[in-house]
Amino acid sequence: MAEDFDLEQLVHLEQTFYDAGYTDGFAHGRIHGLIEGRALGREKGFEIWEEIGFYEGFALTWQAIYARQPDNDQRTVHHIKHLLELIQQFPRVNPSDPQSYSLAEEIDMEKLQRLIRSRYKALCACLGVRPTLRAKMSFADDTGEGDGPDGRQNSTRQVWALEEDTKRPTTHGLSF
Repeated sequence: MAEDFDLEQLVHLEQTFYDAGYTDGFAHGRIHGLIEGRALGREKGFEIWEEIGFYEGFALTWQAIYARQPDNDQRTVHHIKHLLELIQQFPRVNPSDPQSYSLAEEIDMEKLQRLIRSRYKALCACLGVRPTLRAKMSFADDTGEGDGPDGRQNSTRQVWALEEDTKRPTTHGLSF
């Protein structure tokens, strides 16, 4: 029995248990990280496509309206066409998945989303329509303070609050 006992293992006993716990915890964390990452990615992807789909539906609706009118404002038609082209460039598959996307096609989704939003705002300005996309309010943002103009809590909030800017007088004394 004395020859089975190794004093060297006793010296490194704490490190052995630490390494075993680290290995088990790392594997467990990797599994849960993948599960949570997929859920978060699905949620954020849905939010992005909800917004992009709104823009696409808006543009297609106005394109159909302008197709029936004999005299079209070419600037508005150009904005509609350009907005639809930008939306078509937006990736419909996961760009980080190497099997579905080549690495040579690196797409800056945030930049493309900003361009789409800008073109949407320009189209709204040409049409004389106020941009009205509403974003869902997350439960983490719920502070309990009133967000609405009358102090009540809004269930949705505007992405671009335009009402405050339109009521503010400019430095030249002009009010828009």
